[in-house]
Amino acid sequence: MFMDRMMFASRLMVCCLATAFAVYSARETPVRAPENEQALWKLERDYWRHVQNNDLTAYLRQWHKDFLGWPSVSAAPVHKDHITDWITSRTSKGLTFKPGEFKPAALQITDDVAVAYYWMSYKWEAKDGTGEAYRTRVTHTWIKNGEDWQIIGGMSALEPATSQK
Repeated sequence: MFMDRMMFASRLMVCCLATAFAVYSARETPVRAPENEQALWKLERDYWRHVQNNDLTAYLRQWHKDFLGWPSVSAAPVHKDHITDWITSRTSKGLTFKPGEFKPAALQITDDVAVAYYWMSYKWEAKDGTGEAYRTRVTHTWIKNGEDWQIIGGMSALEPATSQK
């Protein structure tokens, strides 16, 4: 009887340790569901489509209410209430956004948070077709808000002209 209790206790301990290990491992493993990756890259492309169409309403829906980020065109970090400034400062001068190459670099999804890194080239074009070309590195941190992903943080940096070739 004593041996039966010992075997039961040993089996119970092994089961508890196995369960604890499984829970710990699941917590530490990033969620990399392909459908989430595809959805997030689509949202990043939508971001630039909204800029191209000057659809500020759709553009603003992508941003979390508590957003804080540092766009390359800002001297300091901004909140959601200033996230369209970089667009309106150009469109108010009659310039039109012309997208170029969207080049993904990396995407990491962990639970309800995702970080996307990529390059984007574009041009702000005048009516006569002139305009300066840009290539920027973008970082967006997305958070799952109910069923939707929204940008809660970000930063961008213009690439030096020598690395744009």
